[in-house]
Amino acid sequence: MIDLDPFTDLLDYPMYVVTAEAGGERSGCLVGFASQCSIRPARFMVWLSKANRTYRVAGRAERLAVHLLRRDQDHLAQLFGGETGDRTDKFAQVTWHPGPGGSPILDEAPAWFVGRVENRVDGGDHVGFLLAPEAAEKRAGSDTPLLTLDDALGITPGHPAD
Repeated sequence: MIDLDPFTDLLDYPMYVVTAEAGGERSGCLVGFASQCSIRPARFMVWLSKANRTYRVAGRAERLAVHLLRRDQDHLAQLFGGETGDRTDKFAQVTWHPGPGGSPILDEAPAWFVGRVENRVDGGDHVGFLLAPEAAEKRAGSDTPLLTLDDALGITPGHPAD
């Protein structure tokens, strides 16, 4: 197997919090593997670890919400990246509201969108969720540096180890 680290070690891409709701169950996690993948029609792909509780909820969800965080929102990054929903109700610790289709929207996020799940793609230890955006919001005055991979390197994943 080829080691991709010599290439990926140079990257410092944005981190996202992805939230899902299915059957009254909510979940959310910190995600580093995500990108816009089409302009027309607009499409965005997020990759969720199969070891993550959010993956299990997202597998039953019709929509996912994708949130950007500011660099100074390390408390949200730690909560959604360093805790597992199997033991912690993350949504009891933040302000949020239901968005389109009941998707949990984090009130503190400077920008978010909700996308309808169009397809799921098995990519190994992660599954890609292809999203068709249905709603998006950017809060006024939110043009500040975003949380990136380098900012989140110290967070130990909250989901169980494989």
